[in-house]
Amino acid sequence: MTSTSFNPIQIQQTTIEQNQPLSLKQGQVFHGTIKKLYPDQMAEIQVGQNKLYAKLETPLKAGDSHFFQVTNMNPQAELKVVTGPMQQSQTTAQQLNQLLDTMNLPKTQEMQQVLSHFVKNQLPLSKETLLQAENWLKNLPESITKQEALQAIQKMAELKLPFTNEIFKGLIFGSKSNGMTSALANLSTLLAQDTSIEPAIKSTIQQQLQLISKPLAEETGGNLLSKAVQNLFNTETSASQKSQVLNLLKNADIVPKNATAENWLSQGLKQHQNLANESIKPSASQLIQTVMTSKPADSQQIIQQVQTWINDQTNLSEQQKTQLQQLVNRYEALPKNASTLLEMFTKQLHEQLVKAFAAQSSETSTTTPRDQLLSLLKPEATYPQATQSTLLNLVRTAGESTVATVQNMQLQADAEVLSAMDGKMMEQAIKTVLKGLGMSYEASLNSKMSDMQELAQSLKPQLLSLIHDSQISSNVREATDNILSRLNGMQLTSGENGHQHQLVMQIPLQFLGKKTEATLQWNGRMKENGKIDANYARVLFYLNMEALEETMVDMQVQNRIITIHLYNNQPQLENLAEPLKAVLKKGLSDKDYQLSGLFVKPFEKTTAPQTVTMKKGDESKLNSGVDIRI
Repeated sequence: MTSTSFNPIQIQQTTIEQNQPLSLKQGQVFHGTIKKLYPDQMAEIQVGQNKLYAKLETPLKAGDSHFFQVTNMNPQAELKVVTGPMQQSQTTAQQLNQLLDTMNLPKTQEMQQVLSHFVKNQLPLSKETLLQAENWLKNLPESITKQEALQAIQKMAELKLPFTNEIFKGLIFGSKSNGMTSALANLSTLLAQDTSIEPAIKSTIQQQLQLISKPLAEETGGNLLSKAVQNLFNTETSASQKSQVLNLLKNADIVPKNATAENWLSQGLKQHQNLANESIKPSASQLIQTVMTSKPADSQQIIQQVQTWINDQTNLSEQQKTQLQQLVNRYEALPKNASTLLEMFTKQLHEQLVKAFAAQSSETSTTTPRDQLLSLLKPEATYPQATQSTLLNLVRTAGESTVATVQNMQLQADAEVLSAMDGKMMEQAIKTVLKGLGMSYEASLNSKMSDMQELAQSLKPQLLSLIHDSQISSNVREATDNILSRLNGMQLTSGENGHQHQLVMQIPLQFLGKKTEATLQWNGRMKENGKIDANYARVLFYLNMEALEETMVDMQVQNRIITIHLYNNQPQLENLAEPLKAVLKKGLSDKDYQLSGLFVKPFEKTTAPQTVTMKKGDESKLNSGVDIRI
């Protein structure tokens, strides 16, 4: 099986409801059968599962099938017969040719395919939509099949969406269950080669692409920074190794370029002198600035502020707090009439804080020590965006280094992040990717709570600006359009139908050199208060992983009882999954869910694409699952 695309669960994205009133527009053509005739040339016409009553321009015989064209809708529907009655002896090709002649449409292979698909699925036709659909089929990218294109066109007709290029491409790429990772990597490569794009714009997009491709890069960067600082403090580290580590921090713009192994700490302290301090904040950098800019006469007040700040730090160990308090006590015992004592106290406090937070930054489960450490070395990196940018730059700089010391540090940092990987970190990684992509960009624009500056940094608005740049190359434009179509497609294939809601997401994930691409379909219902009903849901995961390759996870939740079906062609997977069932069961139990069963199955061998459908009337059965055909 190759899950190149999928059909969303929700009915409004797949089929027209059988009892949905037929909606026609003037000029449309449709196929129908005369069921009954009434006076004044009125007739009952069967159109698929629908019936309509219309006035006919020509007397017809009950039981005959025709193609009709809507000539008027007000005050009543008026129909014109487009073709004569369909004879049993006529082939489908002959019927279609007759319709092509009547509608004056070109008899190309693409037009015949489009017309056949519309007729087979009983979709209303119009000359404009058929010509547009034919043009799309003639100019498909190599990666898109005609069947995928026809399915997208069908959805546009069923959902009454405008027949625009943006929506067509969005529906095609939005139904893909793979390819997002390669699309992002391709754009990154093309951007690096294109010299026509402004450096600032290119840098912003590339930084966002790096963040998306490596969602744990911040954690790795914090760990790497911690190791670098500890190496500089370590008396057993050789002078050459310290020089190599210091050069890494210089190249990453964390310490001044003129810093040496002997004065790098004091050089970092000097950067605090030029920054204004307005008030004490929960930042080590702000604390140092407050102490540095105070006067000897204010020493007692400063001592109280420092002691309060130390006691409030939840990310420092009791031993570290004790050491800091001892430093404060020694200063408190000295006479306060010399400014040099205050300078010495500031220097020692700065050094102790750097050592303390460098030790705590290796704990990847917390981010505050990492931020505090960076603010002590580079006080302008106090804000989240600056912290993120600096740490990503550190990881990138280390990755480009050929120095053995730096490479070993990065390997150790990667290994520690991997060993600390848990559900919470995975959740954070997924949030980082979705936020970086700009999945909720349009919705966030209407939210008063949104940080507009942060929102503008996400990938989608950046690409929207880039694609309107007339100077970019055609390759960059095409790659940009591909990603935008995927992002738009996720929104088009997501939606709501009454209390039923569906969410579709493509999530490119890369952890420590391992690439995983996941497509998520969530289908559930909403409570009356507008919140998700966590007792009932259906979740499908489509995963493409390096080792396990193609995998599908089908999770059904009914009254907080969970049944999981895992589809994969690896014969040993069931044995590998067995010892993990107990862990999964306990984890779900902690969240007040009960695991009913985990079943591992191979994909059935078939050339038909996998589909997930829901028929009319199945809404009440939603919580017991829907049929899967693989």
